[in-house]
Amino acid sequence: MIVLGISPLDKDATASLVEDGRVLFAAGEERYTRAKQHSGFPERAIVAALEATGIDPTRVDRIVYPFLEARQEAALIERALQAEREFHANFRPPKLGPLFAEARHRRRVRTEPVQGLAEPDQRMRKGFAKEVFYSLAGANPWLSRRVAQVRSDDWGRRAAVEHAHWQRELEAGLARLGLRAPLERSEHHLSHAANAYLASGYERALVVTLDGYGSGLAGSIGVGENGRVERLHGFRFPHSLGSFYEMVTSSLGFRPDRHAGKIVGLAAYGDPQVLLEVLLSRCDRSTPGDLRLVQNLNVHFSRHLAAEFPMVDVAAAYQRVLELLACELVEHWLRATGAKHVVLSGGVTANVKMNQRIHEVAGVEGIFIYPNMGDGGCGTGLAMHASWSGPVRESIADVYWGPEFSEREMLDAIRVAGLACERPADLARHIADKIHAGWVIARCAGRMEYGPRALGNRSILYHGREPKVNQWLNQRLGRTEFMPFAPVTLWEARHRCYHGLAGGEHAAEFMTLTFDCTDFMKQRCPAAVHVDGTARPQLVRREVNPEYHQILVEHERLSGSPSLINTSFNMHEEPIVCSPTDAVRAFLDGRIDGLALGPFFVTHPQASLGGES
Repeated sequence: MIVLGISPLDKDATASLVEDGRVLFAAGEERYTRAKQHSGFPERAIVAALEATGIDPTRVDRIVYPFLEARQEAALIERALQAEREFHANFRPPKLGPLFAEARHRRRVRTEPVQGLAEPDQRMRKGFAKEVFYSLAGANPWLSRRVAQVRSDDWGRRAAVEHAHWQRELEAGLARLGLRAPLERSEHHLSHAANAYLASGYERALVVTLDGYGSGLAGSIGVGENGRVERLHGFRFPHSLGSFYEMVTSSLGFRPDRHAGKIVGLAAYGDPQVLLEVLLSRCDRSTPGDLRLVQNLNVHFSRHLAAEFPMVDVAAAYQRVLELLACELVEHWLRATGAKHVVLSGGVTANVKMNQRIHEVAGVEGIFIYPNMGDGGCGTGLAMHASWSGPVRESIADVYWGPEFSEREMLDAIRVAGLACERPADLARHIADKIHAGWVIARCAGRMEYGPRALGNRSILYHGREPKVNQWLNQRLGRTEFMPFAPVTLWEARHRCYHGLAGGEHAAEFMTLTFDCTDFMKQRCPAAVHVDGTARPQLVRREVNPEYHQILVEHERLSGSPSLINTSFNMHEEPIVCSPTDAVRAFLDGRIDGLALGPFFVTHPQASLGGES
C-alpha cells in the first residue's frame, strides 16, 4: 500500500511517501520554497516525492492528514477550554507574594559574561507602565484569572478559524495535483505516537507525546506493542508543556515557534532555584500521571518574571520545571505499565536536555526520539501507521529521505556562480586536511536529511579545538545562539567522548538528546561542550554514511580527535539548503572557506581562510 502523508499546514508543512510502512521519500516544503517553517499546502514537496519515486498520482492508495475536520477540531477546542474554566474555578494556587519575596532573596549578582547578552544579569525591561501591567495581569490573583481566560478564549476562536482555512487549502491543493485517493483524517496525537513507536524498533515501549496542541490534547501516554499503539491517557489542552515553554520563549524576546532551543542553551547559565518554587506553585501535581498548569496561556506571567528577574534565571527555572514534570510523568507511567523502553515525539521532545533527563530516569533501559519530532513528522507517522503490516521491525537506520542531485546539476550550479572547482581523488582526506588546517567546510552530498537536524549531508563542519568558533562563525552565518555547536563523533569513539550512553546510542545518531562529556571530549573538542558539561552529539556509523564517517576517520588520524563541529548548512532564519544552487548561494553568503558539493570541492574566492583569521 502506498500512502501519502501530509503534515499540518499551519507550520512546517511536509510531505511523505510511504509504502507498506517503509518511508520512500520525505521532505519539508520549506526546503523548496526557502521560506522557513513553510505554512501552506506542500505542493513542491509532494511533486518532488512523486518524481523521485516514479510514482504516478493514480497509484497512491490513501492520503492521511493528522487533524480531524475543522468542525470536529472546533468542538474539541471548546470542550478543552470549558474544562479549563472548571479547573480554574476549583483550584486555588498558593499565594505568590511570599514566593516572590523568597525568589528575590535568592538572586545573586553575576560578573561572568554570557554570550549573546549585553550583561550577564540582563532583564527584559519594558518601562514602568508595561511592567506594572504585567504584574497585575500576570500575578494578581483576581485579574490574572480573568486575563488568562480571555487569552484562552481568544486562542480558541483563532484556532477554529485556522483549522477551517487549512482544511480548504488542503482540499484545493490535492485537487490541483490530481490526487484523488481517499483522504483520511486522524486525531493529532496518534501521528506522533505512531512515528515514535513504529520507527523505534522496540517490541514494547511506553509511548509519550508532548506538544503545544493537537485535537483537544497537549500530549498522550500509550503503550506500543506488537506493531500497534494503545492510548492510556491524554493530557488535555491548554495544560501543555509546549505552551508553557512557548510563553517563556516569547517573554525572553524570541519567536516561540522557532527559538525554543535558545532557551535551552540560555538556561545553563542561570540558577533554576531562584524561581523554581514560583513556577511549581503554578502546577497542580495532585494527580500522579496527569498534568495541570495554572493559567498556562497567560503570557503576562512569564513577562512579569522576565522583567523582574535575570533572563538566565527565568530560562533556568522553566527548563528545570519542564524536566521535573516530564520525568514525573514518565516515572509514573513506567511503573503503571512495566515498560522498560520509552519513545518520544511531539514538539516538546525537541528539548534535548529534557530528553537526557528522561533517559536517566530509573528503569529506562532504552530511549528513542523520533528525529522529526515536531509537526513536520506527523504525516510520516500517520502514513507509516496506515500502511503498516505485521509486527515490529528494526528501527530506522537513517533519515536521508529527501532529494538527491546529479553531478551535472552540481557542476551547473558551480559554473553559473562563476566558480572554479576541483575533483579530489580522495575527497574525505582532502576535507579533513582543510578542516585540520582551520578551514570551515560546508558539505552538500547525497540525499537530504528529513527533519530539523543537519546530519552530515547538509552540514557545515569545523574542528572543535577552538571555543571561540561559537562567536565568530555564528556572526558569519548571521546567527545568535547561547548553545555551542553540536559535535559529530565516530561511533567507534563514543565511549571515549560521552558518559551514560547505554540505551541512548541509537537516539544519538539523530542528535536528539544530550550527554555528559568525558574529560577527553572536553580537552579535544571544547567548542562543542556547553557550560554545563554536556553536548548534543551525532554518532556516525560507517554503514549508515560511509563518506561522512571517513571524513571523521581522516580527521582523527590528523588530530587525535574523533569529533568535529557540525552545524546546519544555512544562513540565519533560512531553511537548511536543499539543492546545489541553494548550497552555492549559502556558501558564498556565509563566506565559508570550502564547499564539498558531491564529489567536487570549491574554494571561496574571497573568504579569509583558516577560520577566524
